[in-house]
Amino acid sequence: MQTAHDKNVQNQFGPRASAYVESAVHSQGEDLVALAALAEKAAPMHAIDLGCGGGHVAYTMAKYARRVTACDLSADMLAAVSATAKSKSLANIDTVETSAEKLPFENGSFDFLGCRYSAHHWMDVEAGLREARRVLKVGSPAMFVDIYSPGKPLLDTHLQTVELLRDTSHVRDYSIAEWSDMLAHAGFTVRACQTRQIRMDFPVWIARMATPPDLAQAIRALQKAAPVEVQSHFAIEPDGSFMLDLLMVEAIAA
Repeated sequence: MQTAHDKNVQNQFGPRASAYVESAVHSQGEDLVALAALAEKAAPMHAIDLGCGGGHVAYTMAKYARRVTACDLSADMLAAVSATAKSKSLANIDTVETSAEKLPFENGSFDFLGCRYSAHHWMDVEAGLREARRVLKVGSPAMFVDIYSPGKPLLDTHLQTVELLRDTSHVRDYSIAEWSDMLAHAGFTVRACQTRQIRMDFPVWIARMATPPDLAQAIRALQKAAPVEVQSHFAIEPDGSFMLDLLMVEAIAA
């Protein structure tokens, strides 16, 4: 049964599918380079892009996997992924409309998993990670990429607030400690973690999600009133552009 949150995610992202396919933030990055290297080494038979969004993980994995299944809640997003895959001559990408928390696949259906900028939208992230582990064969590699919380309460409160104001389907950006615990409980062994910061161009960031003007103004008000520690950590610029913390986790299905 589809939840109210699932419907909100669909409503938020469906109309903006093309924006996420074309987004520079989503279509490039060191994390995609790392994912490509991991996929090339693994040469999977069947990989899964969990919460595919604009499909950039699927396009990357498709160069090295025999088959890729891209999953997302949004039918519009999946249609955009299919069209883009066709334009890239990637005939080995299939799409499936599903939530991460209840995947319609048999145990051990895949031997590689990529999940990027998706988990912070899941209502039950631990259930989603358990499902991710369930559909992977033992020993299969997985890479999870997401914005993470710096951990300090002051920084965390600011981050979660601006994320929610920009996108009402946001649930939570998790800390590194939370990610480590959740992956372990789901049955993954973490092999490596990397962190870096990425810059969000405020006008582009807001336009990509079509954030209503009053909510965009609320974000700017928060940024301007933020304590020095917050402004410094997120490197908030005069126009509202800022830095976000990115986590890349390489794990193995134990």
